[in-house]
Amino acid sequence: MAKEHAFDISAKINMQDFSDAIIQAQREVQNRFDFKGITCDIDHNKKANTLTITTSSDNKIEALEDIVIAKLLKRDLSSKVFDKQEAQDSSGGNRRVVFKIVDYIESKEAKKITAEIKKSKIKVNAQIEGDHIRVKGKNIDDLQKTMKLIRGMEWDAPLVFENFN
Repeated sequence: MAKEHAFDISAKINMQDFSDAIIQAQREVQNRFDFKGITCDIDHNKKANTLTITTSSDNKIEALEDIVIAKLLKRDLSSKVFDKQEAQDSSGGNRRVVFKIVDYIESKEAKKITAEIKKSKIKVNAQIEGDHIRVKGKNIDDLQKTMKLIRGMEWDAPLVFENFN
């Protein structure tokens, strides 16, 4: 009997790289001239799994968001890790936005992914197992075709392919 190969599709993010990107963004904000003398705060709450940006205006919030996303992209992390909430007024006339960090695949999206894999008629078996999708097949080429298919589609979650064996 031929050996069966598999890989996992998940939305896990490397939290060390994420934290390093946030620290780099904070350092850049401290050194930028356009943020001198105003409140600029980027706070990563690990327990609540959120990122909070506080500054003087909505324009500055967008600039800070761009800085953070640029630092994430340099570390090969997706910008889809953020679920932006609505901007709110904060103390001292400042504005605040809370971003929920997405590190999971929602069940609806997981079902859509498995349906697309089955619809493709590639000889693999996709199964939802908790917070990830396990794709199994006897032929490694079929697994690679499946990865290419899923990468070529647009998904809400930041998909990561891991445990390929």
